[in-house]
Amino acid sequence: MTTKHIEFNLNMGKQKPESIINTSTKCPFCDRDNLEGIIAQDGPILLIKNKYPVLQDTVQTVLIETDECSSELSLYPKEHLHKVFNFGISEWTKMEESGHYESVIFFKNHGPFSGGTIRHPHMQIIGLSNINYLDTVFPEHFEGLLIDTKNGVEFNISTKPRVGFFEFNVLLKKPNEINQLANYVQLAARYILNNFHRNCNSYNLFFYKLNNIISVKIMPRFITSPLFIGFAVPQVSDRLEDVVLDFQEKYFK
Repeated sequence: MTTKHIEFNLNMGKQKPESIINTSTKCPFCDRDNLEGIIAQDGPILLIKNKYPVLQDTVQTVLIETDECSSELSLYPKEHLHKVFNFGISEWTKMEESGHYESVIFFKNHGPFSGGTIRHPHMQIIGLSNINYLDTVFPEHFEGLLIDTKNGVEFNISTKPRVGFFEFNVLLKKPNEINQLANYVQLAARYILNNFHRNCNSYNLFFYKLNNIISVKIMPRFITSPLFIGFAVPQVSDRLEDVVLDFQEKYFK
């Protein structure tokens, strides 16, 4: 039976280390000699069991992207960037194809407004026993003004965002072009952190599989609009075209 809510274990949550704001906290992902529950590895990239599984009826894993704690996805050399995305999408797909879950979600938090707690670059892959995330995901969420396209991969900014204002989308229609998907996602993260029209230090990546297309939504994070929190009404900016032109000028000309 599918549901729409997940129970969060508050006692477990209190035990989680916090290093995004409290930078003096010892980083658990840097202490590699004592990491437990390693599932898969590709050099410095690790997939491990989440030591603090706060979500009931789920299997939670953490993808540690690098052994460099102060690094960030927007800074990765292309070779490492491509390894991270190919590794992550492969492990996400393995969990989906296992048949053990109603659905599997794959996402990344970065920065104090992203909902994350650990600064060290990482993503999460979580198997949901009773929830199908696609019940609330629709093709219109990935429609938008075109920024660029290459090798069959589309990069746009949402005209019908899920949450509101500015949401970048990368749509992968050819499974052998993961590297190009990664390139666009990296540019979006770089733009958000360095060139956005507002001072922004946080973003999320959300991965989706819908209609045989892998899509990544790159969402700059600020304090969330009360219209969305209270009424689930997304807002779309009147400056989308300005952002498209600015992005193209900075990265494609």
